[in-house]
Amino acid sequence: MMEYITPRTFLFATQAVVFSVLLFVFIVYYRTFFRKYVLYWLVSIGMLSFSYLIKALLPYTSANLANSNWYYIAEFILQTCQYAFLLFLLLGVYNAKTNKVIPKKVSIGGLALTIAVSLTTTMLFAFEPSQAFNHFYLTISLPSFILGCSFLALATYLLFDKKNYFSSQVLMYFATVIGFRYLIHSFISIVALTEPWFRQLELFLLYFDVAAHSILGFTLLIWMQGAERFAAINAINRAQYLGKHDSLTGALNRGQVMAKLSDKIDELNQVNKNSKSQLKLSVFLIDIKQFKFVNDTYGLKIGDYILGEIASRLNHSVFMPQAVGRLSGDSFMFVIEFEQVSHVDRAVSHIHELIQRTFHYEQQEITIQGSVGYCFYPDDAEKAEDLLQKANLALHHAETNNIASVAFEEGMQAQGRHLLLMEKQLRAALANDEFILYFQPQLNLLTNKLEGVEALVRWQHPEKGLLAPSEFLDEVEALGMHNVFDNYILAKACQTSERWFKLYQRRVAIAVNITAVEFQDERLVTNIQNLLHKYNLPPKYIELEITENVVMTDITRAMDSIVKLQSMGIKVSIDDFGTGYSSLAYLRELPIDKIKIDRSFIREVASNDSDLTIVKSMIDLSHGLGKRVLAEGVETVEQLNVLRHLGCDAVQGYFIDKPLPEEELVRYLKRK
Repeated sequence: MMEYITPRTFLFATQAVVFSVLLFVFIVYYRTFFRKYVLYWLVSIGMLSFSYLIKALLPYTSANLANSNWYYIAEFILQTCQYAFLLFLLLGVYNAKTNKVIPKKVSIGGLALTIAVSLTTTMLFAFEPSQAFNHFYLTISLPSFILGCSFLALATYLLFDKKNYFSSQVLMYFATVIGFRYLIHSFISIVALTEPWFRQLELFLLYFDVAAHSILGFTLLIWMQGAERFAAINAINRAQYLGKHDSLTGALNRGQVMAKLSDKIDELNQVNKNSKSQLKLSVFLIDIKQFKFVNDTYGLKIGDYILGEIASRLNHSVFMPQAVGRLSGDSFMFVIEFEQVSHVDRAVSHIHELIQRTFHYEQQEITIQGSVGYCFYPDDAEKAEDLLQKANLALHHAETNNIASVAFEEGMQAQGRHLLLMEKQLRAALANDEFILYFQPQLNLLTNKLEGVEALVRWQHPEKGLLAPSEFLDEVEALGMHNVFDNYILAKACQTSERWFKLYQRRVAIAVNITAVEFQDERLVTNIQNLLHKYNLPPKYIELEITENVVMTDITRAMDSIVKLQSMGIKVSIDDFGTGYSSLAYLRELPIDKIKIDRSFIREVASNDSDLTIVKSMIDLSHGLGKRVLAEGVETVEQLNVLRHLGCDAVQGYFIDKPLPEEELVRYLKRK
């Protein structure tokens, strides 16, 4: 056996070991970050390592098993490994550069093609073993030609790619050199195979390939390191962007547009003091008419597209707005600067034209209309919040009276009358028990069992039917009825839990959303204690959900409340995590049990590296602080699989189940 261990064999064996170690690094990297391109390169490096192992064994098989089936099998495997190495290298580069999902049929088809080519070339010289030249041409010249053309194509692709990072440039130069190496070798092997210097060239290329493949492996490692650095930077930038912008439309969120309006007011105050001309602001509130009908008729995807397109049209308006923001579902703010009132009249017409312009989506044409309410700075108000309130009153007047656009007037009391009427109806609804709870299941990813439900309120209106929270919670907030309303929901949740135990001998944790007003109420703990005693309910089956902003409103009081609730056995979780203003330092100090990642980060977690990095960081951070993690808004199996891989503890969303009335939730409660 020792006579077959030549320097060449030792070199091949060493390279097989080196690339096996590199393969292990790629495996660890993939299990950490779950990047698809790393998986392709992992397979590519694996094929390269195995090909070196086969090359190390070929001298033995050539001497002892020549012209036997085992020898031809070894040649077939070697050819397959070489082609598969190239295939998965190219797939990995394409996926890394475009971030596009490559269909499985492409990978499988490419692998089948490599096997077919390898099998064909092996079979051809297997039937004529005496034709040594045919053997050489089929196993050396042809693969060299294919590899050369492929590497030059890769170099060309990288040359014209816009995202030309350092590692990409290194790979481009490598592919160029190695491509010419294989092409030149392919032609020389055909015309100069019998020349005495050809064996010296083969020996030189042997060491050249070993060095080149080593450079390739480390280039891919540099690429992965750089890609993760860029992904981390993009994740930070995206997190900062989402803190200021609406994730769906890209417009400023409510907090930022109000801050920008305040800054613009301060700026105009300074300008007007030093100028004869008096600049003013006009604040427009825009609401889309019958937008629920659009969602119901065309689907949520088209509805989201329309909202994004509206934001884009407003941002690119010829009136050069000072601020554009999305305040709520289909409500936008549009702020312009003007000197003459005639400019405002043209702006109103322009806004309606932007909204009424036909939307085109997948061969569908959708036309909508909007209502506009507006007011002026400094004529109507001098503070941002007051301007918003005045514009909102004008908008409500426009919607109530079916008028396209209305300017604020001091005599407007429509909103006040509406609130008075709503207060009467809300209090009657509380007295008549017209509010009902829907429950959205929460799935434990470790046990694949129901671990709890989130209670979501609906109003069974005697005249209007079932109303969603968006149709009355704003009025509840405006009327300052949160305390009464939250206590009502808490009592109803405890009562429901008791009923489930009596009927099904089953207790399920119920999560209830608590507002800032209620959470900061000193009577909250006492109220919960009374409810637990009244319904004989163990504390661990009630969970309170608060937002980050609730905590940040009054840190000291929030911590005191959480500690008291924890001492009772009540679980407290942070809802919509990532969209507020919480500090990591405070998050470390808060004795909360669970963090719920907001759905805006989950929407593209399976396709967007930035969102994936953000979500992974949230999960790792939370687990490092000893807190469980639940992801909201899971709507696809791809999202579920990614979250499971990232170690998320639980999920909820429409993929698991929609919010269910109690009678439909029974099927979960009856399961053993």
